[in-house]
Amino acid sequence: MSAQLPEISRRTLLGTLAAGAAAPVLAACGAPGSATSTSSSAPTVASTPGKPVTLNILDVAGNLALTKPAIQAFAKAHPEIVSGVTYTTGTAPQLAAKIEAQQQAGNVQTHLVLTGTDGLSAGIKLGLWQNVKTYYTQFFPSLMDNYQAAAADMATLAQDQGIEIIWYPSGPLIEYNPAKVATPPDTTDALLEWAKANPGKYQYAQPRNSGPGRTWLMGLPYLLGDSDPGDPTNGWSKTWAYLTELNKYVSSYPSGTTATMKNIASGTVDIIASTTGWYINARAIGTVPASVKVAKFQSFTWVTDAQYGVIPKGVSDDVLIADLRLLQWLLTPEQQAVTYDQGYFYPGPAVKNVPLTAAPAASQQVIAQYGVPDFDTWMTQYPMRNSLPADAQVTAFDLWDKNIGSTK
Repeated sequence: MSAQLPEISRRTLLGTLAAGAAAPVLAACGAPGSATSTSSSAPTVASTPGKPVTLNILDVAGNLALTKPAIQAFAKAHPEIVSGVTYTTGTAPQLAAKIEAQQQAGNVQTHLVLTGTDGLSAGIKLGLWQNVKTYYTQFFPSLMDNYQAAAADMATLAQDQGIEIIWYPSGPLIEYNPAKVATPPDTTDALLEWAKANPGKYQYAQPRNSGPGRTWLMGLPYLLGDSDPGDPTNGWSKTWAYLTELNKYVSSYPSGTTATMKNIASGTVDIIASTTGWYINARAIGTVPASVKVAKFQSFTWVTDAQYGVIPKGVSDDVLIADLRLLQWLLTPEQQAVTYDQGYFYPGPAVKNVPLTAAPAASQQVIAQYGVPDFDTWMTQYPMRNSLPADAQVTAFDLWDKNIGSTK
């Protein structure tokens, strides 16, 4: 079954990004998806842990670049909840095994995971994440109504096993070196012909561990007109045929996106898969020269992406409460404004009414210098579709690994 998101109108999308009114702080009663409904019988927990806890946060999505200032602000503002925070990083492919091992040992030391759809999906499939629907009324009233329209659709991918904290339209886009590529390919056929004429010069990272890689993978069924973009097993015949042919002219698939950015910077490759945020941020921090350009395909459909906070099963009640309070804090407009960051997940905010003018001055400066006005225009011109849901996404990664990635 295809998981598709209705087209986002100019009024809906830019209105939520540009409106200046502050959204209500999430702290009262009301069920998600309804601005007014309440439930007096909904289970509740204490609003404060029995004693302050040290939160151990694992980031497998680069999310701390966007949320760490907000997390630190939470710890400072609420010493009665958090006595300290530790941060570790990892990769999405390693996440499920790490959490599962802790749970089987009865010693869950990872208290909160910041993850993209890849790690989220793997954990949902294995039943690793705490179902937080029970706590919506108490901690996240009117949750779905507070999200931007496209972000609300992406929130459903969590299946109540995580809270979406940032969102962006993603891609698939391409970055290219204009010194080597005078006219970038603007169709999939043109890209394939270019790759044939320039073997080894097009690259994307392994979809299982790369936002641009998986966006490219999930965007191809729309670009190619496959029968069912939501079914990688039975509906992607054109996609798998295309990737198999393209594979002949791709030298390697790096394990992460950063490597592809470094490769285009060094001249090892001339075109790479990209997204709005990766294009802005890599240039802003100097990984990629500012002269590198970005392009879209003629027949274009955005595949949206998001990042989530998920709580492993097995954490203590005190940790659970601290996690929920932190996630609640991260969805307030003031903290959402911080997620503009240096453009890494452009735009970034998942909730309504968080315009760029609310972002820190440093973020506004980065977007002014390295941003792409066309991105905002394209967001209103082209349809948006969700990333694949958990089971289909894991299936797509497995099929790519088996049929494409394993050949290199």
